[in-house]
Amino acid sequence: MIAHVATVVAIEGRGVMIEGAPGSGKSALALALIDRGAFLVGDDGVMLEATETAVIARPHPRTRGLLEIRNLGLVPVAVCEQVEVTLVIRLDPQAPRFVEAAHSVERIGVALPCIALWPDPSPPVLKVEQALRLYGRPMPVFWT
Repeated sequence: MIAHVATVVAIEGRGVMIEGAPGSGKSALALALIDRGAFLVGDDGVMLEATETAVIARPHPRTRGLLEIRNLGLVPVAVCEQVEVTLVIRLDPQAPRFVEAAHSVERIGVALPCIALWPDPSPPVLKVEQALRLYGRPMPVFWT
């Protein structure tokens, strides 16, 4: 198991890993998704484990259950203990305006679908949910 700098939320049993530069809005996007029913796995740091075909994300023990909310600090939130990562969202101001398919990125030896989103002033919550429907891997066999 390795530590990875990213924010992960669980949406209906599927993990979404949010990556981006510091200050790009990873935590704000996670907060908006949590407001819509997602569960936090880890904010700005998670533990990843690879199986033969999947990446499993778990909370980092030092920040388990804490979400950074700008201007409020670290706030306790409900946590999902593990989830299979089914989509990577990369917050990137150079994200293309249109895509025909997700591209693939490798995380700890496993290929995952990835969509780049422009981190506009408000978190792109609806875009993440739609990207998960369109490009995310199928529902994992398990989720807790």
